[in-house]
Amino acid sequence: MPTNGTNGTTTAPPRTIEPLAVPRGLAGVVVTDTALGDVRGREGFYHYRQYSAVELARTRTFEDVWHLMFYGELPDAAGRADFTARTAALRRLPDEVAAALPVIARASAGSGPLAGLRTALSLFGASAGLRPLYDLGAEERRTDALAACAVVPTLLTALHRLGRGLAPVAPRDDLPYAANYLYMLTGEEPDPARARAVERYLVSTVDHGFNASTFTARVITSTGADLAACLVGAVGALSGPLHGGAPSRALDTLDAIGTADRIDPWIRERVLAGDRIMGFGHPVYRTEDPRSRMLRGIAEEFGGPLTAFAVQVESRVEAILAELKPGRELHTNVEFYAGVVMELCGLPREMFTPTFAAARVVGWSANILEQAEDSKIIRPAARYAGPPPPQPVPAV
Repeated sequence: MPTNGTNGTTTAPPRTIEPLAVPRGLAGVVVTDTALGDVRGREGFYHYRQYSAVELARTRTFEDVWHLMFYGELPDAAGRADFTARTAALRRLPDEVAAALPVIARASAGSGPLAGLRTALSLFGASAGLRPLYDLGAEERRTDALAACAVVPTLLTALHRLGRGLAPVAPRDDLPYAANYLYMLTGEEPDPARARAVERYLVSTVDHGFNASTFTARVITSTGADLAACLVGAVGALSGPLHGGAPSRALDTLDAIGTADRIDPWIRERVLAGDRIMGFGHPVYRTEDPRSRMLRGIAEEFGGPLTAFAVQVESRVEAILAELKPGRELHTNVEFYAGVVMELCGLPREMFTPTFAAARVVGWSANILEQAEDSKIIRPAARYAGPPPPQPVPAV
């Protein structure tokens, strides 16, 4: 034991933290506690705080769930009206941001609104003077988060319309979140049934455990960065096709199959080749994805040939997998029927993943607010696997 040179007393050696071996991708590794919700994959169940997320999607408004995630409780009728009016008043863009959107839309024309959102959110954060979360109190953080969540639909729809050579549509304070989103996208007040279908989809995708984009947002939050920086990182993670980029690809699968007589040969070829079938499988669920089940119900309410074909494809994929890969559970995930529902509601395919982001920004922000209460930076370790050091540095 080392001794202190001045008085001869012993001191403990400095502690070192040995890296722990963990599964690839941190699968199943618990990294923190959260009061926001959880995903129970073996049961096919997930929740926002203490309520079933699917039940919330069936029975409550998007603003109700937003309030729940930010304040920990569902509002009553008066609270809903107040919160809806308060957030609707935050939808308009700062003049500097609105003026820059045409340039951002042109620059991201080949990548789409989600790519443009990264730049637009950064600009919004700078224009709004968002300060590091580390320097703010809880109410100031929530104020920033409410403002950012409110403008994301405005940014996305404006970028989409500008990319098509159309003028942006200003938000309306008298429409709720989902209906206003569709109004800004199309310029027409939406059919109530379609607005409600989109709202149920938005509620169902607000949060879903520690997925890649949510974890990214929390890592950036742990550094004390401003809220816009945290959201930009989350958007970047969501843009990957293995995360939020699959709804339109799942619908592309239905297009590629085309007709009922092609279902079996198309699926067999992909399964035997080991290819991934977009819209099927999930890293957490080992049973049917409850979001998919709910969205299938919404699609069936609309009916029509697209819904019937999607249900038929789902059935045959599961049957052929049971035959060719016995014991392997593979069901539709949220993207499969999300694509069908958004197509039936008239959303263009390039807006499928941005629409996902318009919902998930609330979940990201709730996680940011929760993480900001803990000042400990997230700093994992990596196991070095390169050539053994130190090697002599070669002379030039």
